[in-house]
Amino acid sequence: MSDAAVPADLPFSDEPAGVRRPFIQNAGNRRTLHFTQQEIQSSMSLLNPDALEIEYTRMMMGFVLFKPEPAHILMVGLGGGSLPKFCHRYLAGADISVVEIDPAVIGLRDAFMIPPDGPRFRVIQADAAAHMRGLSDDADVIFLDGFEVGGIPDALCSADFYADCHRALRDDGILVINFHVNHPMHHEYLDRVRESFGSSMFEVVDDDMTNSIVFACKGNLLDDPAAAQLTRPASISKDAWRQLMPTLKVIGATLELR
Repeated sequence: MSDAAVPADLPFSDEPAGVRRPFIQNAGNRRTLHFTQQEIQSSMSLLNPDALEIEYTRMMMGFVLFKPEPAHILMVGLGGGSLPKFCHRYLAGADISVVEIDPAVIGLRDAFMIPPDGPRFRVIQADAAAHMRGLSDDADVIFLDGFEVGGIPDALCSADFYADCHRALRDDGILVINFHVNHPMHHEYLDRVRESFGSSMFEVVDDDMTNSIVFACKGNLLDDPAAAQLTRPASISKDAWRQLMPTLKVIGATLELR
C-alpha cells in the first residue's frame, strides 16, 4: 500500500460516509483502489494493466534474484491485484494462491482485470492468519501485503503469525513483507520476524521512505553474493526484467552493504 494521493473523479461507490468499503477512482488512464480518499491501496494503468505501477510492488519482486522459478506463490492481500497479475503473466511456471478476507475487495477483481480462477490461479476468501495456521511446507514464496484502514491487522504482524509463515514455507522459501517505515511498531515487527527467521533476512526502503520491504528466508539463499550482480535469470523475460531492473538496482546496492 502507498500513501500517495492522486487527482481523481468520483468513486464508483454509493456507500454512505463512515462505511469503510473499498472503492475505485479513475484519473486519465490510471485506476486506483482506495479504502479512504487519502490512501491508495493499488494502482493500475488501463493501457498496461499487468505493469507494476507503484515502486514497492516492484521491490517485492526482488525475490526473483534468489528464487526465479517458484512453483507456488502464496499472497496475503488481493488489493487491485498488481502482484498477482504480474506473477501470473511473467512467472508461467508458478501456481498462485491469493488469500483475501474482504469479499468487497474480491468483488472488484474484474475492474482491475485480475485473472479468473483457474488451474494455476485462485483467490481464496479467508482469514489469512487462520489459513496460514493450517499450512506446512506449502509455498516457495509468501507475500504479505494485507492492509486495512490504519495499517496491518494485528493478526498479520504477530510473532505467532510469522512462525506460521516460516512453517508454511518450503525449504529455501522466501517471505516478502510490505511494512510502513514510519509505523511506531516497525522495529518491533522486524524483531518478531527475526524470532522465526534469525539472521536470514534483510530490509530495503523505497526512495520516499514510506515502504519497507523485508525479505526473510527459510534457509540461506539470501546469503548468495551472486544476487547483487543483478544477472537476469533465464526464466525471467526481458520485458519483466526491464520493468524491474531500476528497482532491483536498489536491492543490489543493499545486498552489497550487508
